[in-house]
Amino acid sequence: MSQKLNTFQRVRELSGWHAVAFATTLVQRMQPNFQLFCESAGFDDQEQFNKSLAALWQWLTPNSGKINFAAQLDKVEQITPDAADYDYYGVYPAIDAAISLASTVSLVMNEEPQGAVIVSKLSQGSVEAFVEMTSEQPLQRDELKAHPLMAWEVAFQNELIDMLATLKASPQSVKQLKALALEEGISNIGIEC
Repeated sequence: MSQKLNTFQRVRELSGWHAVAFATTLVQRMQPNFQLFCESAGFDDQEQFNKSLAALWQWLTPNSGKINFAAQLDKVEQITPDAADYDYYGVYPAIDAAISLASTVSLVMNEEPQGAVIVSKLSQGSVEAFVEMTSEQPLQRDELKAHPLMAWEVAFQNELIDMLATLKASPQSVKQLKALALEEGISNIGIEC
C-alpha cells in the first residue's frame, strides 16, 4: 500500500499545467471505458466526452484560445451515467471516466484544486474494482496490489509524474503526453482503444 500512497503524495505535489496534464492524460487513458459503455448501452454521449477531452488537450497547448469550461463542465455532468439506470458492471468505469473528466475541467477552472488527486484515485479505483470483479475469489490487499493491472496502473502514474518533471507547456509536450496515454492501445482496465 505504501507505493499507492507515495503515488498520491506525488500527485498532490503537482500544480498548474502539470496537474492538469497529469489528469488529462489519465482521462485519455480511461476514455475507452466510457466509449465501450456508450456502445454497449446505446448511450449516445461519447461525442461530448471526446469534445470535452479535446478541450482539455487544447487548454494544455499554449496560445490555444479561449474555452468556456463552465459550459464544458455542465455538458460533462449531463453525460455522466447514473448507476441506478443500468444493471451491468460497465457503467462503473464509465462513471469513473466521466467524473475524472469533470474533476479535470474543475481543476482548470480552479474550482477543484485536488482534481489531479481525484483522477488518480478514480483511475486506480477503477482498476481495483475491475480486478476484484473479475477475480474468481476475494483478493487480499497484497494480492490486489500485485495484480498485473494494478501494478501497471501504479507504474503508469509514476512514469507520468516522472515525465511531467521534465516537461514544460508546449505543443510537443502535449503530443508526448497523448502518445503516452495511447501507447499501450488499451485503457487502464484493459479495454482496447
